[in-house]
Amino acid sequence: MSQAKISRWPLIGGVIAAVTASLCCIGPLVLVMLGISGAWIANLSGLEPFRPYFLGIAVIFLFFAWKKIYRMPAPEACAPGSMCAMPQTKRIYKVLFWMVALLIGLAIASPYLAPLFY
Repeated sequence: MSQAKISRWPLIGGVIAAVTASLCCIGPLVLVMLGISGAWIANLSGLEPFRPYFLGIAVIFLFFAWKKIYRMPAPEACAPGSMCAMPQTKRIYKVLFWMVALLIGLAIASPYLAPLFY
């Protein structure tokens, strides 16, 4: 597996864990705001007991992504043509990292923010 594919896994894992953790709280809210309703929406709250585990996994993936992005060697120390030698790649990964961190932060804060919208 190439270095580029390996370095994406922490970000991808963080996104998946954050979305999964927020399904029980943000999912019904988004569906109601879109005008979709029904008794089946109550079934989404069945994931609530697993929320702390999903958030823990998301934070762990976020830590590994931070370590991979911010502990990268300087572009001068990389082999020419490799992924870490391109500064624009590092910039894109940083932007994606902070977007994922914001998503995870929203997932953590969603139980406290959701009552403000009902």
